[in-house]
Amino acid sequence: MKSSATFLTRRDMLRGGLAFGAAMYCLPGAFAEELSRTPRLTEGPFYPDKIPLDKDNDLILVGDSTTPAVGQITHLTGRVLDSNGKPIKDASIEIWQVDNRGVYLNSRDSGRRERDKNFQGYGTFTTASDGEYRFRTIKPVPYSGRTPHIHLRVNRGGREVLTTQVFINGFPQNKTDGVLGGIRDPLDRELVLVDFNPVKESKIGELSARFDIVVGVTPSDRPEARRG
Repeated sequence: MKSSATFLTRRDMLRGGLAFGAAMYCLPGAFAEELSRTPRLTEGPFYPDKIPLDKDNDLILVGDSTTPAVGQITHLTGRVLDSNGKPIKDASIEIWQVDNRGVYLNSRDSGRRERDKNFQGYGTFTTASDGEYRFRTIKPVPYSGRTPHIHLRVNRGGREVLTTQVFINGFPQNKTDGVLGGIRDPLDRELVLVDFNPVKESKIGELSARFDIVVGVTPSDRPEARRG
């Protein structure tokens, strides 16, 4: 049985509590462990087999089109951090997900079913010095055999650092999803469950979802690696 102190470290510092966590991390003896790393999860079979020309961080509009994708607009944001809480600059974030009909931007899926041509289906963003990323997309929907989720990959220096998935906290189908259920540690499972909250000032029912990512310290980030 894990202690409540461990629970606070892993859940509160990564799910909406990073400001609190960063302050506590600076206090001597506040927490013995580093930030818990975001769990690795399967890429799945439907990563785009052809990257679209429009691959920016706004998945709602494609190219010069003014017709938005069907779905509940969601602003997905967060920070990429190492396990010491330091923001990671120049991390390339990729996301991909099904459209409102449950179809991926992949010929093995969209070749069998008609997809929403106004939904980009895939996007990228590169973090600045604060480690922040942001996407405008749609709230994920369930499809055959899977609970709603967004695939996310972090790349740095031309290599993959982390591949994972983002899930809607409290969605009923989470209980039977094989990928989410495959995370044995319930506290690790909390790290990929995200609240999709209404944007108060929005008149069209937009949502906000914050997903902070911890990828650990890479060899090039260690002080001894930088001395040479």
